[in-house]
Amino acid sequence: MTSSPAGGGRGELRVLEVGLRRSGRAASVVEEQVDRPGGQRGGDHEDDEQVGHGSNHAVIAILPRVAGKTPIVDFLPRLRHPECVPKPTSLPLVNKVAVIVQDNAEPFGLGALVEVWGEPEHPEDQAPVFDFQVCTPRPGRVKGRSDYDLFVERGLEATLDADLVCLAPHYDFLDHDPTVIEAIQAADARGAMLYAHCSGTFELGAAGLLDGRECTTHWRYTSLLEKMYPEAKVRPDVLYCHDDNVMTGAGSAAGIDASLHLMRDLYGARVAATVARRIVVPPHRDGGQAQYIQHAVAECDTETFGPLLEWILGHLEEDLDVPTLAHKSLMSPRTFARRFRAETGATPHSWVTQQRVLRAEQLLEETDRPVEWIADQVGFGNAAALRHHFTRVRGVSPQQYRRTFSRTA
Repeated sequence: MTSSPAGGGRGELRVLEVGLRRSGRAASVVEEQVDRPGGQRGGDHEDDEQVGHGSNHAVIAILPRVAGKTPIVDFLPRLRHPECVPKPTSLPLVNKVAVIVQDNAEPFGLGALVEVWGEPEHPEDQAPVFDFQVCTPRPGRVKGRSDYDLFVERGLEATLDADLVCLAPHYDFLDHDPTVIEAIQAADARGAMLYAHCSGTFELGAAGLLDGRECTTHWRYTSLLEKMYPEAKVRPDVLYCHDDNVMTGAGSAAGIDASLHLMRDLYGARVAATVARRIVVPPHRDGGQAQYIQHAVAECDTETFGPLLEWILGHLEEDLDVPTLAHKSLMSPRTFARRFRAETGATPHSWVTQQRVLRAEQLLEETDRPVEWIADQVGFGNAAALRHHFTRVRGVSPQQYRRTFSRTA
């Protein structure tokens, strides 16, 4: 997409070239003129149909704050393919994604959601494309945290039929909008997935959806979350928690990790890795997952263990017990185990097991080799051990996972 201003000050034009396709037809160039106070858009919208203005169209605009000038509206249409639906899993199917954004929005958290769920089609990726919509309690201008505002066209009606409702983080999270709380509760009642990133977790608490659930938020706010919602099982040490249809993520970049985790559960390891490559991040940061409540801890990124972790990934079929790894790290087993856990958040055994399961996922998706062969290749030794660890981590057996995500059928 390219843009070019046609002038300055009030009545300024912003021309956007939208390279989207609909029924094999490329969209036209759209001109939008802003000449109303409050950032409202003017113009005849003659090209609305061509750019998908309607049920498959969401508008976000960056409105720079310039004294004495009306903000320029960047018109950003997003077409989505209703026929693109996830593969069947134990999770609800996700076709439509609605993101709720509010005043004092935190830009990184919103951007993380847009990057993973709101990207247009990239044919070379073979990744899913969603009906992605950004909405707000009061459509129009939404205050940003820094020297920018947003223009969001849709109201909370976008959540009514969304399969995944995301709460973008914002800095007024202790002042809950009752219409947002009602929208969250309604989405939960009909079985939609809910994902709250960073401070958005507090709104899940206000909606009564954290009681008895593991959850997390930005580390600055975990103590406050525990105090406000004592029935919640707050995890201050993890990147994200996934409990039934509710997912919560820690701050900033953890939003990408949480979204990739959900993408992985819906589509499998290969698609999640494809999305991760597109946005240039590691495909999976996880220090161990329980069967029903899944969480991730920060991965090691130090000179001490970085080379060792890379070596482990290339030698998963070998015996990787603590004495072996400690010897390779020139440490005593006790010191190695203590430092490894301190720096990765996981024991050596759980970290290695997780990597073996991840590699098994890839082989189950991309080959038709028997489970016994895969177990040997990833270091579990036999099919029974693979089935035990795979089912504990993923919640399904290797055979069930292959039936869902196999690309060799």
